[in-house]
Amino acid sequence: MKAVLFVGHGSRDPQGNEQIHQFVQGFLPDLNPLVLYETCFLEFARPGIAEGIDKCVARGAKEIALMPLMLLPAGHSKIHIPAAIDAAKEKYPNVTFTYGKPIGIHYETSVILKDRLQDAGIDPDGAGGRDAVILLGRGGSDADANSDLCKIARILWEKTSFEIVEPAFYGVTKPSLPQAVERVKKLGVKKIIILPYFLFTGVLIKRIEQDLALFCEQYPELSFTLADYFGFHPKLKVIITDRIDEALGGKSLMNCDTCQYRFEAGIHHHHDHDHDHDHDHDHDHGHHHSHSHDHEKEAIR
Repeated sequence: MKAVLFVGHGSRDPQGNEQIHQFVQGFLPDLNPLVLYETCFLEFARPGIAEGIDKCVARGAKEIALMPLMLLPAGHSKIHIPAAIDAAKEKYPNVTFTYGKPIGIHYETSVILKDRLQDAGIDPDGAGGRDAVILLGRGGSDADANSDLCKIARILWEKTSFEIVEPAFYGVTKPSLPQAVERVKKLGVKKIIILPYFLFTGVLIKRIEQDLALFCEQYPELSFTLADYFGFHPKLKVIITDRIDEALGGKSLMNCDTCQYRFEAGIHHHHDHDHDHDHDHDHDHGHHHSHSHDHEKEAIR
């Protein structure tokens, strides 16, 4: 019997955790009925990963695919989920474990982001030359995840008529949201749309709403719009289905056995982590690039 164990990140905000449960429950009728499905969390909520694996085994699973319900790969998902799998392999030597890919970069990602812009009353294909999008990610110490956000920002730029799609991060790394706002202001924009790249609501989404009020006071000459976060859009089911098919079919998976984090795991497994980082680094990552569309963009799209 095969099982899929969905691994949500987990949040201090119960509403965010409930959104994950609701998504999975609503998704189950569309999934293969011959496969078992369970949901667990990386942190801040129960059941944890080990408990989720126990539930799958108790229901008769002999093959378990762990599917991270996370937008981007990050250090925590690269360290703690593989560590839980290693422990489960020792506990259940007759069970096969597979680690699937996170949502990551997928052709439906830009479709969902464009829908979020439209939901906010913004026409992504009719943006003016003084309109800018700030694609706001959580931010972390993992260069892989941070660079993926920059790539997604570029893809969104390619798929819309915005002159500027600026990546920014809410914590740990730069550019920060205030830095991104100041940057696009200097480029002469008049309208700024903040597009949060978050899967579920939580503490940070509520802080962003507070930040928006401050920006409106600080920059009265600018127009600000806060779009809805990425969230559990209906098309997300397409992405997750692809990731499940990859995992159960043994296709393109997380390369944990060759990942550098495997060699550092012994140091990190037992650390306590707070994902609502408020601190900043003193270094500048140099994300000071600009786009020039000219007439080539129509051909690209």
